[in-house]
Amino acid sequence: MKEKERRFAVLIDADNVSPKYIGYILDEVSDLGIATYKRVYGDWTDYSKKNWKEALLEWSVNPIQQYSYTVGKNATDSALIIDAMDILYSGNVDGYCLVSSDSDFTKLAQRLREDGMFVLGMGERKTPKPFIKACDTFKILEVIAQEDEGKVETTDLAEIENAISKIVTENSNQGKQTNMGEIGNVLAKKFPDFDVRNYGYTKLSTLLESLKDFSVIREGNHHFVKEKKPELTREEIKNFIEELIKKNQGRIDNLGIIYEEIKRVYPGFQIKQYGYSRVSSFIRSFQCFQIEGNIVYKK
Repeated sequence: MKEKERRFAVLIDADNVSPKYIGYILDEVSDLGIATYKRVYGDWTDYSKKNWKEALLEWSVNPIQQYSYTVGKNATDSALIIDAMDILYSGNVDGYCLVSSDSDFTKLAQRLREDGMFVLGMGERKTPKPFIKACDTFKILEVIAQEDEGKVETTDLAEIENAISKIVTENSNQGKQTNMGEIGNVLAKKFPDFDVRNYGYTKLSTLLESLKDFSVIREGNHHFVKEKKPELTREEIKNFIEELIKKNQGRIDNLGIIYEEIKRVYPGFQIKQYGYSRVSSFIRSFQCFQIEGNIVYKK
């Protein structure tokens, strides 16, 4: 089944979501499939919910009445969870969009995924991490609506860049090119809150091109991601290290000094561009240097 044909049950917790987001929520779902069910849960006798009326009519969303029988108990959560399981057993959907900033739906998201359902979560930036991690992918409502220009707390970009590097390197070791779509799929699975808009971009390709270690190559209708070629040849690096050792009376007392000196002279230098993650392994690869403890000599 193609992704566009997915049938979604959109279930919204009115106690924890503002009606101003309803249009953005349904737009996001339409990018993935069809909203077969559109339900929002709350106590509509509560005067604080009056602002929902216009949004419900405009977007044809079905309001589900749930009275608050007991003070301090969230009856809305129970009604939404029961309906979600009834829909699951009906076999009428392929995925769920759970909209709430409440961690109470964490177990529901886990249970739906156990049954093979795709779970798209949405909530405000205050949403607890357990609920975010329980979803296949999670969208932050403030980012989607583009109403808040402040920084959104999300996965650090350096962590994203490391994950991309791992994907590209593993494919390269197997003689394979890395399709940009593969990058997007892996990032979405590894980081449920991943959204290029969190980092100020509208396209994945633009985000990738902004990273100093990667380039995006178009071949026909496909986009491939490659690590940029290092500015320095291995021979140039070897000569640099040899000259550095010579200037320091034949030894460098800390191999970290070598790395820092190369970066000082060549700011774009990264050892991972040469296939190494540790400075010691990289220096040993030249086979003309000897490392004892932390001290580096010329053989």
